[in-house]
Amino acid sequence: MSRFSVIVPAYRVQGYLRECLASVLGQSHTDWQLIVVDDASPDASGAIAAEYAQRDPRVRAVTLPAREGVGAARAAGVRAATGGYLLFLDADDVLLPGALAAIDTALTGAGDPDVLLYDHDRTDWWDRIRESGDDLGPDADPLAVTPAAWNRAVRRDFWTGRGLAFAAEGPYEDVVPAHRAVLEAETLATLPRPCVRWRRRRAGGLAGTPGRRHFTVVDRYAEVLAGTVDARRLFPAAVGRVLDVLDDATRTAPADRPELFRLAAALHRAHRPGGHTPADAREQALAAGSWTAYQKQERAEGLKKSVGSALKRHKKKLRTHVMKAAYRTDLRTARLDPDLAVYGAYWNRGVSCNPAAIHAAARRTAPHIKGVFVVSSRHQERVPEGVPYVIEGSRRYWQTMATATYLINNSSFPGGFTKRPGQVYLQTHHGTPLKKMGLDQRRYPAGTHGISFAKVLAHTDQWDYSLSANPHSTQVWERVYPSAAYAPLELGYPRNDVYYTTGEDEVRALKGQLGIADGQRAVLYAPTHRDYQKGFLPRLDLARFADALGDDHVVLVRAHYFYGDEAGLVDAHPRLIDVTGHPRVEDLCLAADALVTDYSSVMFDYACLDRPIVVYAPDWQAYRLARGTYFDLLSGRPGDTPGAVATTEDELLALFRDGAADTAATTRLRAAFRDRFCAYDDGGAAERVVRKLFLDGAAAH
Repeated sequence: MSRFSVIVPAYRVQGYLRECLASVLGQSHTDWQLIVVDDASPDASGAIAAEYAQRDPRVRAVTLPAREGVGAARAAGVRAATGGYLLFLDADDVLLPGALAAIDTALTGAGDPDVLLYDHDRTDWWDRIRESGDDLGPDADPLAVTPAAWNRAVRRDFWTGRGLAFAAEGPYEDVVPAHRAVLEAETLATLPRPCVRWRRRRAGGLAGTPGRRHFTVVDRYAEVLAGTVDARRLFPAAVGRVLDVLDDATRTAPADRPELFRLAAALHRAHRPGGHTPADAREQALAAGSWTAYQKQERAEGLKKSVGSALKRHKKKLRTHVMKAAYRTDLRTARLDPDLAVYGAYWNRGVSCNPAAIHAAARRTAPHIKGVFVVSSRHQERVPEGVPYVIEGSRRYWQTMATATYLINNSSFPGGFTKRPGQVYLQTHHGTPLKKMGLDQRRYPAGTHGISFAKVLAHTDQWDYSLSANPHSTQVWERVYPSAAYAPLELGYPRNDVYYTTGEDEVRALKGQLGIADGQRAVLYAPTHRDYQKGFLPRLDLARFADALGDDHVVLVRAHYFYGDEAGLVDAHPRLIDVTGHPRVEDLCLAADALVTDYSSVMFDYACLDRPIVVYAPDWQAYRLARGTYFDLLSGRPGDTPGAVATTEDELLALFRDGAADTAATTRLRAAFRDRFCAYDDGGAAERVVRKLFLDGAAAH
């Protein structure tokens, strides 16, 4: 008997079905049965199901002679199931990588309960990924979790023993069994990890098609409320769900809302438990059966939101106007402070990268320089204790920008500042360019996201110096950021100094802080972002990778900062450590015995350490076409490729299993790569920059 039976009903889903089925076949946990039920679909869905069944013996295709609906199709899947747990997956959704392993671990840890609820995320046809909004924490109400078939694992003998079943016809067919499973389970557990990606379709999906079919939600809740002895517990969630449908314009047309309200009010009267108090004004109107009162409440809430938004916009606009006026006055009247330097990094995200290393070196070598960082209010908690900072857009920010002699940034300062005569601007950049940058991006519009290249050039004209870690960068910056205003500063990257100056004891301490045990080797997995991908979705089953490396390894997972502070690895694997939120990527590189990356500029910095680098590039052609690159990273030519290369997950696992990730050949490639891209790095870059900028008369440039 398999651990899981994954049941997928299929009707008019030929454009989505392959991706759905592949998401199951690609799971690291392999003890499963996949049942695809062709609900007499008129498109190629049945043929796709048959193809996968022929390809893998764990896949079974079931064909219904006539269309019966999604509920009946799922029921046919249940009848064919032999697994210990039933999982239902809609054919236009996908299982996220590592989902089945995480579900298996959670079930085992909870003693194999009747029901396990797990989280999901949501995406639309623009690939915008959002959290589910469900709370699956230890104190959560499981009845408030989205009542769907696809976000829970149910023990098969519990399902059949309780006679759980989907409605045979109509939408909201999973409301009754989803709620009954929670209400009747003797043991229930939750997994606060997204395991399913729910995809909202632009056309053809129920969620985006308004109509009177959505009235069925009232009938479904009437059925489940009438059939449970625990109606008091379910009633608040039932009312909330029905009102959500009523208020959702994508499901309920304006002309249909009065009738749906009337049905909802009748549901409320028939099943309201004794002593129940309405939760808010919406429910008060529903309890009174007054559509007029409900509309009045809606208008009041809408007006309140509108007025609040207008006031907020007005205050923000007025504040900005006042700040800019004061700034213009400071530009005319305030004197430059010859000892004041203002720093910024990654669009005001904190104290990091080259600006942080320069600031630290200036404290030692040029202590007369007063350094101040610019940070956004969202990231001020990231500022280390003792580092002065100003909040972007504040009065102090504009005063600092008007009076600082030195401006140091690895991206750009906010708000459109005006550079004064006598100010010196050092652009440090924040990586070595593999992907196309600056004006070269014009040939790749998919990655520009509305960039104004006129503003790019205006910003470039403010620079006095452009920092480089290697000749390649110098040459690229000169061409893609053309301006006679600045000079190249070929002094190395200050952030890389630590790779030459950190001792073994310090590295050992870093490993301990990250949770790496003595004797364990650490592999840092640090992919970059894709302009064509929203959210962190690794092209690697991380749990499978960790298993392949063995107990003497841990995997440090570093998602790109564009995706937030977490990689979403909640309870994923005991040897996976999410280090996305760690403030210093340099610490992670120092702690790692090897690097696996794709196109991230971290590879150029990591090369300073002379440790194995593996390029895992499963979408190389797509990346080159979407963003463009300056050289062929996968060519195998000395200077272009930093080490071993894999383009599939199996190839990557084989590199580590067979020892091919670190050989004499990869060592030669790494040396050539280091010679090309670490040419100016030697541990003294920060001091060289400080002396050039603050001590050698640079202000006269």
